[in-house]
Formats: sequence, C-alpha cells, structure tokens
Amino acid sequence: MFAQLSPPHRLLLLKFAAAFAWADLTIQPAEARFVRRLAERLELAEEEAAQVEAWLITAPPPGSLSPEQIPDEHRRVFLETARAVMYVDGDIDEEERQQLEALRSALGL
Repeated sequence: MFAQLSPPHRLLLLKFAAAFAWADLTIQPAEARFVRRLAERLELAEEEAAQVEAWLITAPPPGSLSPEQIPDEHRRVFLETARAVMYVDGDIDEEERQQLEALRSALGL
C-alpha cells in the first residue's frame, strides 16, 4: 500500500497524518505513536523524520495542506491513514468526524 508512494508523497502523507492527529487540538499518546510508527515504516530520511517530529510538537500550518495535493492514485491511502489516526485513541469527537468527512468528500471517495 505505501510502497507505491514517492518520497515526497510519503512525507505529505505524514503531514496529513500529523494534521489529523491535531484535529481536536490535542495529540494523544496513541496518535503520536501511530504517526511515529508510520514514519518508521516509510523509512524516511533523517531530516524528514525530524520534520515529522516537529509536526507532532506543533501542528502543520493550516494553509499548508490541501486535498488537491494528494495524487488521485493515492487518495484512498491518505483517507484511510487519516481515519486510522483519528480512531487510534478510541475517541473521536464531532470536529474530528467533520474533518474526516470533509477530506472524504474533497477526495471524491
């Protein structure tokens, strides 16, 4: 599933994952662990891994992400990753649901 992602798309996926972890304005330990494990699985370069850690400390800037950045062939992977991040802590609030639904709709899925 992730093998098809180019290095820039892997980093973009993790940026989306971090942003969705911040959806309720707080990153739970389970969410941070999920993003870190995903980063390890994607075998990022050292500077990319450092960027992911920075996103877990401070959310990616709101205007820095757009569903339009996601390649059509990877839309499902991005949506499923966002969903997994949100559900990993066992608690999803209405704001998170709305953001997930907005992504799904924007991706046409």
